[in-house]
Amino acid sequence: MSSIIVRGLDDRVKQQLAAQAKEHGRSMEAEVRDILTKAARRPHIGMALLSVARDVGGVDELPTPTRDDVARAADFE
Repeated sequence: MSSIIVRGLDDRVKQQLAAQAKEHGRSMEAEVRDILTKAARRPHIGMALLSVARDVGGVDELPTPTRDDVARAADFE
């Protein structure tokens, strides 16, 4: 197993992690390990949407509306 060191962690964050760990009945190290594991395994929403689009045949045929509006300066008066 690998180890990491986190430097410069705000004291309030450390206190909050300690409180969460106590609430969950585990060490602070186990709490941080669980948080990092869950965060790393969470699917990336953009990649998940791309995967779903590919599963249904892609999005290459979707119509793209033309942009025919003209930019104008804002009037603040």
